[in-house]
Order: sequence, then structure tokens, then C-alpha cells
Amino acid sequence: MVLPLRLIPRVAAAARFACAARRPISRRAPLLPPALAMAAAYSTGSGADRRLLFRQLFEKESCTYTYLLADVADPEKPAVLIDPVDRTVDRDINLIKELGLNLVYAMNTHVHADHVTGTGLIKTKLPGVKSVISRVSGAKADHFVDHGDKIHFGNLFLEVRATPGHTAGCVTYITGDAEGQPSPRMAFTGDALIIRACGRTDFQIFTLPRDTLLYPSHDYKGFTVTTVEEEVAYNARLTKDKETFKAIMDNLGLPYPKMIDVAVPANLVCGIQDPPPKI
Repeated sequence: MVLPLRLIPRVAAAARFACAARRPISRRAPLLPPALAMAAAYSTGSGADRRLLFRQLFEKESCTYTYLLADVADPEKPAVLIDPVDRTVDRDINLIKELGLNLVYAMNTHVHADHVTGTGLIKTKLPGVKSVISRVSGAKADHFVDHGDKIHFGNLFLEVRATPGHTAGCVTYITGDAEGQPSPRMAFTGDALIIRACGRTDFQIFTLPRDTLLYPSHDYKGFTVTTVEEEVAYNARLTKDKETFKAIMDNLGLPYPKMIDVAVPANLVCGIQDPPPKI
């Protein structure tokens, strides 16, 4: 027997949504784009304590997603920022201030090759923030994480799961599996898994519950979120056997990443580069 899939709503970029054909709308309740509705649901958290505030942010040049999570039930409103980009640091900090949050950690899923992380720049503007990356990455940071570690912010936490393949140091950050934590769980996969594709591998991600929400660090088609269940069924690479998967990845024919020579050296030092010489 084939069980019906529980599909999670997806939405294209805001501009595309604004241009969509108009449909009749009931006056009984306002209609939000699915991605905004999902973000709104997590703005008050899940469960009686209503702890989690969640925002998905986008940087258009590298098509990178940055994720903001905070425990708004804690008096200090501690927050974490996953995969910030240098180009959008001011936007992110302004949002954090507007929401009255206290940013504790600026975290990277891996050493990115297509953009410079905003971690270092954030630390210069908010000196109390700690940078986080996996120990295996070989990059510099204030705090190194290993598989199985937990990053706490208030009464919420993120579990660290090693998901190497795209790079040796790739990790996925997953919301906690405990009472008072968000449900369904949320996994921030970096480049280990991209919606309907992947950076290299995500085999450990597929051990999560089928309704786990998966948030990648990039998307080029306007998708924002998926689930383990969807990717098990529809991912064009990860539904293949090992040899077919290797053949696909060996024959992608992708061009040399245009930012790699700038991004990788900068990201190995968490985005802080030597200041330009004074003239």
C-alpha cells in the first residue's frame, strides 16, 4: 500500500507571487503566501510555551538563505543566525534590533564557496556574538562543534549532525527532539541537501522523521522548504542507487564557481579579512 505524501506548501520569490493571477479570496480570513504563513506559525512557536521566533531571509546574488531563530519566551530573547551573508549583514542586524533580540551565535553550516560569510562582519558590529562552525571544517571560529553537540539559546537548542560530502566539514543544524521544542522538527541542511537536489550527500538527514522540515542554504528555483518525506520520494539524485548517484555528480558539468577564490579564503577565517592599507 502506498501512503499519501504530506506535501509542504512552497512559494516562489515574492515578486513572482505578486505577479500571480488573482483568485477569489474569502473575506472570512486573510490569505497569506504559504511560506509567509509558515513563518507566521513559527513566529509564536509551537506548543503552549510559544517560544520560537523563526525568519527565513534571502540574499539574491548567491541565492542564499539565512535563518534567524530566537527564544522569545526567554527574557533575554537569545537568537542564532545560520549562514549569514556579508552583503546582507546590515539588513539582518536591523531586523534583530527591530525584533528586540539578543544575537548569541552566528553559525555556518560549512565553508561556503559561493559567497563570503557575514559572520566576521557581524562580530565587528555586535562584539558579543560568537562564531560557530564545525571542527572538521578547518576554519577559524570562536566555537567549534562536533556531531551530536547541542547549541543552546534560551530553552531551545539545535542539535549538530555531521553531513559530510559537499565538504568534509558540512553539518546540519536540527531543532531539538524534546518537550517544549518546535514540532515538527526543522533541519537547516546547508548544501548537503538542496530541494530536489544536493551538494553531495545527505544520507544521515534521511534518518530524521518524515515530517521534518528541511531548509537548505540555497535555492535557484524559488522553493523555500521541503520535507524528508518529499525528498525521499522526489529528489532526482538521492532516489538513485549509489553508482547512478556518482555518475550524476561526476557529470554535472557545472562552471568554476565565480566567487570561490574570494569566498573560501575569507570563510576559512569566518569572513574577517585584513583591512585595506591606509593611503
